[in-house]
Amino acid sequence: MKSKKPQSISNFKKKLSPEQYHILREKGTEAPFTGALLHNKETGVYTCTACGNPLFNSKTKFESGTGWPSFYDALPNSVQLKKDDSLFMKRVEVICKKCGSHLGHIFDDGPNPTGKRYCMNSLALNFKKQKS
Repeated sequence: MKSKKPQSISNFKKKLSPEQYHILREKGTEAPFTGALLHNKETGVYTCTACGNPLFNSKTKFESGTGWPSFYDALPNSVQLKKDDSLFMKRVEVICKKCGSHLGHIFDDGPNPTGKRYCMNSLALNFKKQKS
């Protein structure tokens, strides 16, 4: 199977709002407690805003109190993890495996069963509601 050609920078700039572009392509962060998906409790799948790649099932979403949508697990083969030493901190960046966009960071302070907290930018995610 052929792999898809990565989207060009101009395609991302056309498709994304300036705020989304800053987060997804320039590794920015939205202000805490401002994201539209922070308090979403509907059943469905969270996808990458840039390419539509399915990332998280709503069943893995939990209230972390941090101000960003948090999940304890990602869908199989949906994300990549990358060491991030920026801002004088040691963190692990979460990147969309399909398009390479920055989604947020992962921490070791989440609930069972994984103990992980995928701390995601709401603007990096779209939500597809599960049909009843």
